[in-house]
Amino acid sequence: MATIPVLKIVIAGDGNVGKTSLIRRYCEGKFEQSRVATIGVDFQTKLVDLEDRHVKLSIWDMAGQDRFQVMREGFYRGSLAAALVYDLTEPESLDHLVRWKGEIQRVVPAVPLIVVGNKADLAPPIPADDGRQWALAIGADYLVTSAMTGRGVGELFRSLALMAAPAQRTSR
Repeated sequence: MATIPVLKIVIAGDGNVGKTSLIRRYCEGKFEQSRVATIGVDFQTKLVDLEDRHVKLSIWDMAGQDRFQVMREGFYRGSLAAALVYDLTEPESLDHLVRWKGEIQRVVPAVPLIVVGNKADLAPPIPADDGRQWALAIGADYLVTSAMTGRGVGELFRSLALMAAPAQRTSR
């Protein structure tokens, strides 16, 4: 019986950009309009079927508030891929991704990244091109999502699984 590898991925970004909602939509198929802010860190797991194998994603949801920064850094260890999430309706949340990227890469310098513009279901005052251009500048993939409608959510986590899979180490 083959062991299913566990791939740790991190979802990071400011508070209220929809990180927990994206994870819940993917893992549970639900969307809740109002949510309580994540305190510290939360995580969920989900089996993913890649073309040639099954993997288990261990999805770490980082609290977005500044007061949790010291605590977050320890949770980045062992991450194989990370999503930097911003709110398409909040310009400063895109600007803050520079800080999030630095925070993660201080702990895991070579971690592959994907930049995610969330809340596509709302009328965005930020052109998606701004996020796409920043992602291109840092060598990251880019994706637009909506936790509410489910747009791009499966693609996001599948991309993270594929980004993490080449880096996986088999252990017995």
